[in-house]
Amino acid sequence: MPRFEPFRAIRYADDLVDIQQVVAPPYDVISPDRRARLMAIDPHNVVRIDLPDEADGPDRYDEAAVMFAAWRAEGVLRQDDEPAFYTYRMDLDDLAGHPVRTIGVLGALELSRPGEGAILPHEQTTPKAKSDRLDLLRSTRANLSAIWGLSPVAGLTALLHDPEPLAAWTGSDGTRHQLGRICDTTQIAAIREAITAAPIVIADGHHRYETSLTYRDERRNASADGTAGAAEDALVFVVELVESELTVLPIHRLIDELPEATDLVAALSTHFDLHPVEIDARAIGVEMVHAGALCVVLPDRTYLAVPRAEAMIGVRDLDSSRLDAALATVGPHRLRFQHGVDNIVDAVRRGDAQAGVLLRPVRVPQIAEIAHGGERMPPKSTYFHPKPSTGALFRTVD
Repeated sequence: MPRFEPFRAIRYADDLVDIQQVVAPPYDVISPDRRARLMAIDPHNVVRIDLPDEADGPDRYDEAAVMFAAWRAEGVLRQDDEPAFYTYRMDLDDLAGHPVRTIGVLGALELSRPGEGAILPHEQTTPKAKSDRLDLLRSTRANLSAIWGLSPVAGLTALLHDPEPLAAWTGSDGTRHQLGRICDTTQIAAIREAITAAPIVIADGHHRYETSLTYRDERRNASADGTAGAAEDALVFVVELVESELTVLPIHRLIDELPEATDLVAALSTHFDLHPVEIDARAIGVEMVHAGALCVVLPDRTYLAVPRAEAMIGVRDLDSSRLDAALATVGPHRLRFQHGVDNIVDAVRRGDAQAGVLLRPVRVPQIAEIAHGGERMPPKSTYFHPKPSTGALFRTVD
């Protein structure tokens, strides 16, 4: 099993900046407009280094690295004196008003390839996203955000007691975030032992994981002794795998660039039984679960799409795989990924997409089963919610 070690985090100086103003959501859920708003809030907002603007050209990653170094030199970012584990807690109320808590620990996890059995990915990646994260890692030589891992070891959460409070803030979705620090050597030893007792399943951050492996190998090849130093490890947020404390939301699909003559309803009917339905954003998810169906949104009508068993032989038991199987018969098209029922419906009805498909969320046990089986879901099959903010802390790999 991989090593899991404390580290000296780099954090915003709380006497110089307001943490509420400098953290941001994960880079891959930030629109250009949202990025501009975050940059306007504070000149030290983390998006300036974690999400370089494509309009700035190929030098944008080097510029992010220069800014990261400047903030450290100015004292806006400071490195802790002693290695520690860092607790991260998120609290929110779900749609029914019930409190939901997620708590885990941030540390430096030894990297290993999927076939080695210590770190288990569950989702495929895309080349463009990996290239972006790799260029940023090469330039900044820092883990700017964490990979999210799940540990099956019972009792891990209980070991994260009584952290030293460091920072607290509230996300735009109402999630309450708390960062803490654990320096007690006995407690550190217990946490280390628990996490190294079983493989870690990647929940979120597959691109960062694969990027970290590539960067580690580059560093090994460039070193005299064949080791990568701090790049042998990556920043990982490890949470005990307790289904009631983990929420997985669906990532829906928008379809466009279909040839004009394409009859999408007829094409999908080869794999699904389609039943007309009136869409209600708050109720459609429950209807889909009860019917065992996806939901197809067209400009003038909506269908529940119940998979036809004879058409799904050999297709993985995932809505994303079912949809991919059906769309394979459609011909040229483009898929885009989008969160939120309202966003899908609005995009289709205003003509920004030819169709939308709502998917049901994947269950946590399915994710663990696929990961342990050495398989991968299609890209953007899972969306864990809430997500840790970027900017809570950083880890250098130089």
